[in-house]
Formats: sequence, structure tokens, C-alpha cells
Amino acid sequence: MGSMQTPTLSPTPAGCKLAATWLVALVLAGCASAPPVVGTAPTPAPAESTEAEHSEKFARWVAEFSARARAAGIDEATLHSAFDTVRFIPCAIASDQTQPEFTRPVWDYLDSAVSPQRIARGQAKLRQLRSAAARDANIDVDTIAARYGVPAEVLVAIWGLESNYGSFMGDIPTIDALATLGFEGRRETWARDQLLAALKILQNHDIDRAQMIGSWAGAMGQTQFLPSAFLAYAVDADGDGRRDIWGSVPDVMASTANFLARSGWQTGQPWGLEVRLPAGFDYARADANVRQPSTQWADEGVKTLDGAPLPALPESSILLPAGARGPAFLVGPNFRTILRYNNATSYALAIHLLAQRLAEGPGVQAPWPRDMPLLSRSQLLELQAALNARGFDCGTPDGMVGPATQRGIRQYQRSRGLPADGYPTLELLQSL
Repeated sequence: MGSMQTPTLSPTPAGCKLAATWLVALVLAGCASAPPVVGTAPTPAPAESTEAEHSEKFARWVAEFSARARAAGIDEATLHSAFDTVRFIPCAIASDQTQPEFTRPVWDYLDSAVSPQRIARGQAKLRQLRSAAARDANIDVDTIAARYGVPAEVLVAIWGLESNYGSFMGDIPTIDALATLGFEGRRETWARDQLLAALKILQNHDIDRAQMIGSWAGAMGQTQFLPSAFLAYAVDADGDGRRDIWGSVPDVMASTANFLARSGWQTGQPWGLEVRLPAGFDYARADANVRQPSTQWADEGVKTLDGAPLPALPESSILLPAGARGPAFLVGPNFRTILRYNNATSYALAIHLLAQRLAEGPGVQAPWPRDMPLLSRSQLLELQAALNARGFDCGTPDGMVGPATQRGIRQYQRSRGLPADGYPTLELLQSL
């Protein structure tokens, strides 16, 4: 998840090795130095010295965090279970900077997320979960969907994107991943909170440390819950006394449905649909903050692709994920609910499009502008700096396209008589 979850899982990056743990155990045990060595050790190379210093700093961070966790009610047995073998994971830091929802063109991301293979496998999984054998095994996905008011196709779509229908949940120990991110510091407060939540899960005996595995960002199980979300929303649907989002499909489906239901899902309401915009449409109104009933959009000339009336959608917005040259969508509250699961527009669009295909619905009809390259982070920094220099305020340049950058781009586009879609392009950068 983004605000809650991590991006779609991919295999652990090559070279994602775990750092040594002996020093952490020593610090936690109160030792002030490494074990004694017989004889005279050679002077270590500078790189080795740096690695040893890094390991010592990580060990001391873990020890300091353990003291805070102890004060927060975590018992000694849990602390030993969690931290006696804790390791630093360098690849978690690298992966934090390259999340696919934010670093790939939306059409490339959707090609993978809503591939023919994923659609076919998801439809097969739905048939299995709706079979008599599934009902006999207490895995009736339609009963769970009805209980929480969330379509089964949406639950299976999340399952498909987060772990390829349970086939890959990640292979990094959650404690290690969160300790690494907390120690690194960029998201220390967030990582500390998630690590404390993970310790509470261990202390509650929902799962043991060895089985608590997931992504590099600490998300866990078949639909990738962060520890805080697990504590708030996980459900024991199979009645075995444990909330098992790693091995129990009923728990996975009910927990995911419970999260969505409690995050604002509107039962019976569509997520949105692909639409056709009228000639002369003011692209600046394609903004998540411009929300109005679909009837008002219809009055402005927004139409469905097949000419049918727009569905009833309160507080709906126009979404242009690839700018004025790409497909247009009208999205409502349920689209924004998925953003609470993972705060990336590409992810939310992928979930809804996959669910739509699982229900035998259409894919995207309008073509994507595949000839339009995505700007690199350095190019986005250059674009932001250039806009700021010309008085089109983007805030502090950070190489990320947020609301401030979109506003600055729109202001510049209007000054040049261009469609004010707020979308950064190479042509825009070159014109600056």
C-alpha cells in the first residue's frame, strides 16, 4: 500500500543480502565490544571498517528501539524473538526509491498488472472460490463479499496484484525490513510505528517471526497489509482463533473486504468508467479536487463510450492518467477508497480495470500515447526548477509530480495556450 500498503510485489532484487547479525545480539545483550579474538588481527581495510561501523550503528538503533518497545508494553520474550536475529537489508533502501507505480508509464504498468495471463488466472481463481468444494471448505468469496458489501472481483483483483493470487507474498522478514527502514531514517517515524505494530502481532501470537514475511517495505501476507492495518482490520474468518493473512484464504478475503468497507467503500456503486470528453473541454478541470455529481458532468458534455447515460456517481472527478492525449475516466468514491489501500493512481486504476475484466467487462478502449516518454526524476527536477524560475510555483523541487507541480504546469500551459492537463512531457521541458 502507499498510504497503507506497498506496491505490487516483485521478486527480491538480485544482491539483496542480509547484513550480519552477531553485533546486534551483542548490543542487545549489553556487551560493549566484539568477542575476543586469539592473536593479533590484521588492520581491516577501510571498506571493512565502514561496514563494521554501520553494523554497530544499526545494532545500537535496534537496542534503543527495543527500550521504547519495552516501555510500550512489549514483553521480553517477544523482543528476543524479534531482535536476536534481526538483520539490515540494503535492498530495502534501494527499492524504496524505485516503486513501479511511480517510475513507469501508466500504460506499461497496466500492461503488466492487467495482462491476459493475470485476467485468465483471476477468472479461474474466482471459479474455484465459487465452487461447491470452496463452500464446503468455508471459502465462499461471494458470502464474504455480501457481508462487507465489496464485490468479489475487487477482492480477487487486489489478491492478484499484491501476491499473484497468493503465489508470492515476498520473502523478506517483516521485522528486518522495518528495522532497516527505521534505521535508514528517511521514513523513520513511519517505520518505528509499523515495527511496534509488528511486535504486537508477534505478541498476540497471530503469526510467528519465521512466517512473518513480506515485501521490502514491511507489507505482509497475500494482500500485503502493513502491520498497523493488520491490527486494525484483519479478520479471523475461518474461526481458528488466528488472523492468518498468510495461509488462510477466508482470512485474506475477509480482511481485505473489511479494510475497504471501513475505508469508505460504497456498496453497489461503480468505481467509474472510461468516458469521452467534449470538444473544448477545460483540461484543468481534470483534477482530483474538482468533484461533482455525474449528472453535472453529463450536462457539460461528458459521455460514455457507448452513448448510454452516465451512472449515478456522487463526488466524481475526471481522471487523465496520461494527460490530454490519453484515455479519460470518470471516477467516484470507490476509486478513492482503493487509493487508501495504495496511494498511487496507476495502482487504483489497475485494480478496478482488472476487477472489470474478471467480471467479463471491457478493457481500456482509447489508445495510450505510447510514443510519449516518461520524464526521469532528474528531468522532473529540471522542469520544476524551470517553472519556479519563471514564476509558476511548483514548491521545492523534488522530482515527483504532486499537486503543486501539476498546478505550476497548468499555469504555464495556460500562458502558452496549451491544453492545461498538468501532465509533464519532454516537449514541455524543452519549451521551458
